[in-house]
Amino acid sequence: QARAVVSRFAPPTRASAYRTGLAMESPMDDRIYYGQSAYGAASDMGQYAFGDKRSVGASGKGSFIRGQRRRLNVPPMFIAVGGPWLLFAIVYAVLCFDIRYQDPGIAWAVVGAGFLMVILSGLFACSASGRWFVNAEHEPTWLIFLFLSFLLAFFTAVALGSANYKSNMEPYFNMHSLNNYSNVSPVQMRGQQLMDAGIVEFAQGSRLDVTKSMGFKTGQVYCVAPIVLGDSELSTYDFWAVGTDCCEASETGPGFTCGSASSPAARGGVRVMDEGATRFYRLAVDQAELASGIRADHPVFFHWVEDPIAEVNQRQDSGLRLFLLGSLTHFAFQFFLVALVVIRASARNMGK
Repeated sequence: QARAVVSRFAPPTRASAYRTGLAMESPMDDRIYYGQSAYGAASDMGQYAFGDKRSVGASGKGSFIRGQRRRLNVPPMFIAVGGPWLLFAIVYAVLCFDIRYQDPGIAWAVVGAGFLMVILSGLFACSASGRWFVNAEHEPTWLIFLFLSFLLAFFTAVALGSANYKSNMEPYFNMHSLNNYSNVSPVQMRGQQLMDAGIVEFAQGSRLDVTKSMGFKTGQVYCVAPIVLGDSELSTYDFWAVGTDCCEASETGPGFTCGSASSPAARGGVRVMDEGATRFYRLAVDQAELASGIRADHPVFFHWVEDPIAEVNQRQDSGLRLFLLGSLTHFAFQFFLVALVVIRASARNMGK
């Protein structure tokens, strides 16, 4: 009976602690494990990441692991920098480069996959594994930071990629999908013969007849001026230089300063492919027909420039520069955010 009493109050063995789930101190250090043996708990350390509260000694401290000393959890830091930046670069690229022009279905499928990844990262961050926005000690986890970074990277890439495509890359691709014509005479050629023209170099002596210029105002002023050869009168004025807000009349008569209108060396045209603008240019041509008593059976609209090929290539160069600038800027911004979070978390842990 005495032996039974002693057994009842004797300290639990390691095996009994494992069966009953009692707390037991490991002889290796001062950590305490609940619900399992010390060795079993230590073997499960690698199962949890990103500041899970179940990891040994972590107490849910985000990017810090508490043992005898705290150290940074480096892999999540690299993921937090590289993951959102990679998403940004991919979405930006597919929305502004030729994959969108040649096969828009594939481009938007890639964008959709990127958005799905953002949603999944948000669901994981808010799940039981990722916890909610803050842990028990109110320190941010890498999971919620990753979700917010992915979200910002995605929508920023969509906005910048679409704007770059519209202003630079789409006009460049349009010109390369059309034909180039040289030595085009406004006297001999007709508009229907150049309906597939992208870049046109007009014959020597071609100029703008500013006296027949006209503007149609609807918010902006859509300006047009016919392209002629010398002083020849044309049976139909089918080739027009155009621009916006560049044809205010002066005391000396009609004015047209769009593009390279003031350059005597200019005789090149870059085709206008914007259907919305083309509709208003057509209305301006209708007014010019009535005001000057001329005909324009098949008007084709151009930006009047000195070197049309260089003008088109400049669009491509501008698009590439904007893409590189946006990618580098986003990487620097994301690196700054990660550094800010790490410094803030380090300061909190050092103060405890």
